[in-house]
Amino acid sequence: MGEESLKKRKGEDKGRGDRQSIQSHEPQTMNLQKQAIFLLFLLCGICMIVGTIIGSGIFVSPKSVLANVEAVGPCLIIWAACGVLATLGALCFAELGTMITKSGGEYPYLMEAFGPIPAFLFSWTSLLVTKPSSFAIICLSFAEYASAPFYPGCDPPQVVIKCLAAAAIVVITIVNSLSVKLGIIFLLFAGKTENFKDSFKDSKISVSSISLAFYNGLWAYDGWNQLNYITEELKNPYRNLPLSIIIGIPLVTVCYVLINISYFTVMTSTELLQSQAVAVTFGDRVLYPASWIVPLFVVFSTLGSANGTCFTAGRLVYVAGREGHMLKVLSYISVKYLTPAPAIIFYGAIAIIYIIPGDIDSLINYFSFAVWIFYGLTVLALIVMRFTRKELMRPIRVPIIIPVIVTLVSIVLVLAPIISAPELAYLYCILFILSGLIVYALFVHLKFSWAQKISQPITMHLQMLLEVVPEEEVTE
Repeated sequence: MGEESLKKRKGEDKGRGDRQSIQSHEPQTMNLQKQAIFLLFLLCGICMIVGTIIGSGIFVSPKSVLANVEAVGPCLIIWAACGVLATLGALCFAELGTMITKSGGEYPYLMEAFGPIPAFLFSWTSLLVTKPSSFAIICLSFAEYASAPFYPGCDPPQVVIKCLAAAAIVVITIVNSLSVKLGIIFLLFAGKTENFKDSFKDSKISVSSISLAFYNGLWAYDGWNQLNYITEELKNPYRNLPLSIIIGIPLVTVCYVLINISYFTVMTSTELLQSQAVAVTFGDRVLYPASWIVPLFVVFSTLGSANGTCFTAGRLVYVAGREGHMLKVLSYISVKYLTPAPAIIFYGAIAIIYIIPGDIDSLINYFSFAVWIFYGLTVLALIVMRFTRKELMRPIRVPIIIPVIVTLVSIVLVLAPIISAPELAYLYCILFILSGLIVYALFVHLKFSWAQKISQPITMHLQMLLEVVPEEEVTE
């Protein structure tokens, strides 16, 4: 009996020791799981930023940036400076995004700082100008590179480019409505650096040329604020939002500068300016006979960027509709797919209208002028709320000098082209933005009864057609 009792006690002690060992490993396992989940969501945030930024810009803008400054040295400096400005602006948006954790990008920040009128003007301009034109530019770039291999030695017909761009918009819109879900280094080391000699010679430096060069360079970086449009859907935004920015945008900046160095390694400035598709010419020089890989990768890149832009911009339409600043049906959610389908379809329809008369260069200038008005105003909102909304929690607090610099640069970018090289297009853009005041007064502030009588049957029929309902009905 004594031996059996001793064996039993030893068995119990061993079992207890095993349980303690298992329990001691549980916290470690849970910590590893938490770290893995955090890294996964952080990677998703970085991919969203990088995937949205790197789209058509790096294949379209190098030619325009060089055309404005006319020298390799200033061109590379502007590409790096655009990356620095995008990073500083994104850091300001990181403070705003963790202070006001609402989707919609600039919209909720302007609403909180300045009230409904500037917020409405932003949504009015974004929904009808900046976001659709951005979507249209990316899809037009996709269409140019997708059709280029089929028209060697000449430019593809415009009707082909526009039809391909429209098809891309339709496909991306449908997808987002249904689901949420070494050669150049060798050449450099081999001494292929003659294009970098006297890189500042014959450069064209003026306020106007630099501003227009920045417009085209910053277009390539556009997307640095895209995570702020889906803050409500971002896991742990207090950590993932700033880290995604700090890692993602400098990574893109390094890539852009290296890509431009690659272009100038195999092409002179004159050859780059004469090229119809810079990346295709680059591929012909470096990868021939496998140069077909370049337009293929450009197609994938532009489609990915267009998809990210559509995904985030649809949320802006949705938030504006939820606040009563757009048709109420635009804030409705698909019953089957739980996506803001009406907002995404609306956005895609406006983008198709833009590709009909527009070309890439004019759309970029039009887009950049309008968007930097509101970028500057949003960063100014951050400065204002430092004094007017001190009670708001700020998990991230950037030095005040950063939003001051971004605001001043935004003012220069907006005013410099108007002062040094005035064009009617800038006046039309300002008038269109201000026309939003009339729309706001009639349909939002006064809320005319006849307008409601017209919108109610439209909302009812669209609701039945698209099978969408208000958000509160889905959450319940």
